[in-house]
Amino acid sequence: MAVINLQKGQKIDLTKGNPGLAKIMVGLGWDEVAKTKSGGFLGNLLGSKPAEIDCDASALLLDANDKLTSKDRLVYFGNLQSVDKSVKHSGDNLTGGGEGDDEQIHVDLSRVPGEVHKIVFVVNIYDCVRRRQDFGHIANAFIRVVNSSNEQELCRFNLTEDYSGKTSLIVAEVYRHSGEWKFAAIGEATRDASLSEIIRRYQ
Repeated sequence: MAVINLQKGQKIDLTKGNPGLAKIMVGLGWDEVAKTKSGGFLGNLLGSKPAEIDCDASALLLDANDKLTSKDRLVYFGNLQSVDKSVKHSGDNLTGGGEGDDEQIHVDLSRVPGEVHKIVFVVNIYDCVRRRQDFGHIANAFIRVVNSSNEQELCRFNLTEDYSGKTSLIVAEVYRHSGEWKFAAIGEATRDASLSEIIRRYQ
């Protein structure tokens, strides 16, 4: 079965076309744009260069009103699993280096509580204001969904827009619809400077 490549705004069925699908891995990846030493001649002489860009992926478990009702339903590097253990984070990747997924979030759809209607996946740049970093410094960002039982990649969404000046991304969501689970490619960039600011959108 071929991987479905999505464009911004597109949606697909996850469980309807994959009977028995229960566990998925949501992989998020990005590359840092090639850095150059800064500061002109003196900067080059001293070897100064920008700080590494630390992107953080998180999952927000929302109710039917798109609200985050409990801090236990926020899964990120500081809280690696939801209280019901349906969503688990692989851990923080500080640089985005290497091939493939930089961070992974595992979802057991069969264990997601009935009152959770949507799981939103976001990425923000840690300490972006002090470090003067934005998504203009990031390239090749993507999100993909994999069937955990057989490691088959079900769909992929490559974020190809120019997100210069933006510091957070609402990447995609997995949500309930008519008794099934669907995936939606969002790709909405914001100027939220931290995960706390993103969360305020859902309170």
